[in-house]
Amino acid sequence: MNLPLPSIILLLFFPGGLFLIASGLVYQWADRKLVARFQNRIGPRWFQPLADVFKLLSKEEIVPSGAIKGLFHGLPIVALASALTAALYVPLAGFNASYSFQGDLIVVFYLLSLLTICIGLAGANNISRFSIIGATRTLTQIFSYEAPFLLALLGPAIAAGSWSISEINAYAHENVWMILAQPIGFVVALIGLMGKLELPPFDAPEAETEIVAGALTEYSGRGLALFRIGKDVELVIGLTLISALYLGGLANPLDFLWKTVARLLVTAGLQALFARLRIDQTVGMWWRVGALLGLLQLLAIILGRQIGPLF
Repeated sequence: MNLPLPSIILLLFFPGGLFLIASGLVYQWADRKLVARFQNRIGPRWFQPLADVFKLLSKEEIVPSGAIKGLFHGLPIVALASALTAALYVPLAGFNASYSFQGDLIVVFYLLSLLTICIGLAGANNISRFSIIGATRTLTQIFSYEAPFLLALLGPAIAAGSWSISEINAYAHENVWMILAQPIGFVVALIGLMGKLELPPFDAPEAETEIVAGALTEYSGRGLALFRIGKDVELVIGLTLISALYLGGLANPLDFLWKTVARLLVTAGLQALFARLRIDQTVGMWWRVGALLGLLQLLAIILGRQIGPLF
């Protein structure tokens, strides 16, 4: 079925498609700039992320020997497509989601995980020792952060009595902010998102001083550009999702802007404050602590819903 022209414009330009990619580049610049200022550095100029993308797109893409060519070219496309598809179900820029149904929260969660899985497979598809080590770290870390992150997202869903992001967003806008009712879940979601995006101090899978660029060491040109854009898009979606669930919902563009920027400021501060953790620290410690905290938060929510009607 062909989409009417207005729907196509919404998907391709605003608030989806090109707007989302442009927002990802802007938020990447803001994140790098904030971290630089916290570390008493100047940081990149405002057009640096866009210049990096154009530079990579203009470079030759070299397929290393031993790699499966179809996977090598296809994984970056799938990674970016999964991130862009996830944007259809979140209130991007404070507007209503393009599509909504019961259970879209779980769909978005798995779509955001697909990008990390593609990065891990991209590293495993190469014979470079740096790529293989990076892939191993990436896939190991995803197992440690996915479960706590999912448990953190389930808290607002249970409180709202819905698995639809749009309905949870409306519930959060009309009631008390979830960060006040579920502070543990917010912290777990914040750290979980940083772990998913491999932001410092959880950047062991792509540690430049140890394994060059991790799983993406052998990537150049278009493939590397698509992976980087996918991460930028996932950053915007993650900030939007957590703001909608925990910070009183997103009702308009101004609401979207200040809440996501405020969260970006927090994540940038954490990146500048802590040194890189070893892979055993990021995996072992957070798997036990994060999952336990998420389960305790869910238990408290369920008990509160059961005890509440009695009073």
